[in-house]
Amino acid sequence: MSRCKDLLEHLGIDIFNSDYMEPGKHNDVKQKLGQQHVFYMLDKTQVMFDYEGLPETIPARNLEIMLQLNGNVFFTEVEGKYYVFTGGLGGKPDVYYEPTIYTVANPALAFSKNLTIGEDGVLIRNDSYGVGLLPLFQKYANLLAENEITMRIADINSRIMFLLSAADDRTKASAEKFLKDVTDGKLGVISDNAFLESLKALPTATQNSVRLTDLIEFEQYLRAGWFNDLGINANYNMKRESISPDEAQLNDDALLPFVDDMLECRRIGLDEVNKMYGLDISVNLASSWLKEQMQQLTPGVDFDSDEDVNINEEIPGDEIIVSESENINPENAQNDTKSENIIPENENISSEQDPTIEEEIQDIKEDIEEIKELITEDPEDPEEGAADEGNKTE
Repeated sequence: MSRCKDLLEHLGIDIFNSDYMEPGKHNDVKQKLGQQHVFYMLDKTQVMFDYEGLPETIPARNLEIMLQLNGNVFFTEVEGKYYVFTGGLGGKPDVYYEPTIYTVANPALAFSKNLTIGEDGVLIRNDSYGVGLLPLFQKYANLLAENEITMRIADINSRIMFLLSAADDRTKASAEKFLKDVTDGKLGVISDNAFLESLKALPTATQNSVRLTDLIEFEQYLRAGWFNDLGINANYNMKRESISPDEAQLNDDALLPFVDDMLECRRIGLDEVNKMYGLDISVNLASSWLKEQMQQLTPGVDFDSDEDVNINEEIPGDEIIVSESENINPENAQNDTKSENIIPENENISSEQDPTIEEEIQDIKEDIEEIKELITEDPEDPEEGAADEGNKTE
């Protein structure tokens, strides 16, 4: 982590401050926990975007570190090579009160200069306001650190079921021996009533005590909210029972706006770079963020599976064409379920068809012919009616 600190110190960035929400209350444990949360989340957001065509002097990793933590970078050319720098915005505001000067100081290149935005290079923002991800990360990291410290204290306190109070040294020694025997797996024996009279046990578990379950749910809520703000769908529904798919996807529409803004700012900046320097740099979403975008654009596709199959489309293959017979009496068709899905007589059957299937199809055709004969018979014929009544009587 020391190398990361050195990098951030040169960039003038404090990755996490334990005084973020409580000024003047420094806590080393909270500081370490918060830094770990921020660094691990930065590892995840490092793969948020995929670049193509970047110059060799601009690694994608360093570009994303500067954009996400500083909120903006300045793309320019120094001695025939392209670089991105972090610096300060200033100068006389333009007509829209935007800064016009970017001040850069880079010791490695011995380069220090006030650069004019749009003439000496291009300003690329992480987001529309150039805030970056660090304030968001610090908020969630601080809340997570506080909750984890509380969980640790509650976990330790859960070991203390009661407190023992002794009035004299003799009672105290007897109580310690009793607890030691119980700890060693022996049966503790109390032989003196004075021990019971001078010893008091105060229960510590009350109904108002902190429940670890509540703290764990709060932990899950914070982590899910952090991921949701970054465009990753992490469910934080607190229902104890199962939830429906609609409930699990309630926040889908709120996931990507911030990520879309970050992507658009990068594309706008790189388009200006390509025009100014004749380059061909492109950027797109990657990893889980690309899956989230594609799942919203093309619902019904499971992008997590090895074989992406659209569940809304019919799977191609050998199909049997079905149609309704033109001679079916509408009155009888309502009661005759076999009149549906009838294979037409002129259906072409391949000579390479499985013999078993051919026999089944032939049987189906014979059944269809019998159904047609029954349907086309005149129901008003008295002989047929009498025959039907006789059959029913039998």
